[in-house]
Amino acid sequence: MTNKVDTSNHRDLQEYSTLELAQALAERLAIPERDWHRLKSNRQVRALELTIAGLVFLIKGQPTEAIARLNQATNWLDRSISAPPCPGHGSQKN
Repeated sequence: MTNKVDTSNHRDLQEYSTLELAQALAERLAIPERDWHRLKSNRQVRALELTIAGLVFLIKGQPTEAIARLNQATNWLDRSISAPPCPGHGSQKN
């Protein structure tokens, strides 16, 4: 039994460029604005988002940008970075 992707209701994946596939995945993994506060500190979500962004830059031939995103993804996973607080949170209004 093979684990083939069912493309009967979709265009054949071969019709898409590698860049198009990577960009579609990047859009899927990007944190939507409505979920930002809930997911901004989720290490797995942030690492996935940055890893695919790095892949997109690599495919585009921009290795410096790819390295920056991949390093950030690694930093999320190894807990060396965290999400900063949102501007205005914790400050008192006059």
